[in-house]
Amino acid sequence: MPALVLVGAQWGDEGKGKATDLLGGSVDYVVRYQGGNNAGHTVVIGDQKYALHLLPSGILSPNVVPVIGNGVVIDPGVLLSELKGLDERGIDTSKLLISGNAHLITPYHRTLDKVTERFLGKRRIGTTGRGIGPAYADKINRVGIRVQDLFDESILRQKIEAALHDKNQLLVKLYNRRAIPAELVLEEYLGYADKIKPYLADTTLVLDEALKANKVVLLEGGQGTLLDVDHGTYPFVTSSNPTSGGACTGSGIGPTKIDRVIGILKAYTTRVGSGPFPTELLDADGDALRRIGGERGVTTGRDRRCGWFDAVIARYATRVNGLTDFFLTKLDVLTGWEQIPVCVAYEVDGQRVEELPYNQSDFHHAKPIYENLPGWSEDISKAKTFADLPKNAQAYVKALEEMSGAPISAIGVGPGRTETIEINSFL
Repeated sequence: MPALVLVGAQWGDEGKGKATDLLGGSVDYVVRYQGGNNAGHTVVIGDQKYALHLLPSGILSPNVVPVIGNGVVIDPGVLLSELKGLDERGIDTSKLLISGNAHLITPYHRTLDKVTERFLGKRRIGTTGRGIGPAYADKINRVGIRVQDLFDESILRQKIEAALHDKNQLLVKLYNRRAIPAELVLEEYLGYADKIKPYLADTTLVLDEALKANKVVLLEGGQGTLLDVDHGTYPFVTSSNPTSGGACTGSGIGPTKIDRVIGILKAYTTRVGSGPFPTELLDADGDALRRIGGERGVTTGRDRRCGWFDAVIARYATRVNGLTDFFLTKLDVLTGWEQIPVCVAYEVDGQRVEELPYNQSDFHHAKPIYENLPGWSEDISKAKTFADLPKNAQAYVKALEEMSGAPISAIGVGPGRTETIEINSFL
């Protein structure tokens, strides 16, 4: 049975958690393949709201095996706290599997993340300050600490002491901060070993055997396409690959095993942090989108920047991810606008550009070219079929589908699990 990938098609926060939860009844494994607790998913089940930061959204589905893959960076304190919180709410977390090859976030990663951002001042990236970037940097520099290192005190000690030999020099001499004692870090992280050990697994082998047994595996990315370290708005990106290609390296599943890539696309556009955003609205419409859509970061608590739908970005996401279809979320938020602008192209140096500029400077200066689509005032939250939507809402969805380059298979008309319209057999 092939695997499927779920990716954000904008700057993240598109509603991937809801999509994963909806698919939970038809999949056997849900795998988080990159990022860390800098990503947040909100899932609403009945009158209960769950905010997940590190755990795969599939952990809320009783028949799903949730997996944290080798491409994720894990803050063990956050992980255990999140597990405890779900246990206290009656959610069974015992089936969670964690790759021993996943890297760990340490206190010195978090400290360096924060002081570096402060040091950059106006040039700051807008990171969450949770140590994600420094942990990935150590991974690439081959000085990182992996989950499996927790179970060998000698190796763990050597790695922590080696890392802090250089990093304490930076903290003390460049950033005027106190040195971090290696013994304190070692003591804390040895204390996590017994608590994490029950979840440890050779996840690449587990997933391969699952696919051979005709199980359905869903690979879930954090963040979104435009935050990909290679394909996003660099340097205002995350430190990993949320795009579909990252699903293979971050899980150990080969590309030939994947036959569907679903892009999650918000009916308008948002982003958190610094960086270019052509359709950003700094007016009453932007405030209204933020208020009605509840646009506040699940992990950061920061207000999201809001703007109209950007078809240029959607086409780009279709291309770099090889998207087979879209899940369009938060259509209900647009109810009440008489006219809804949609960015169909950019103006760059007086020229019309219909694809994402390759040159980052051009993208920074891109001005949106809008087409106005008629809005609707009817409440759509109770719609169960596409035909239940007002004609103008139907036309809006069809226009976005045509502009984006892939069919829309589902539409979110409210935050709840049941407030979804299925088209073209999404589930």
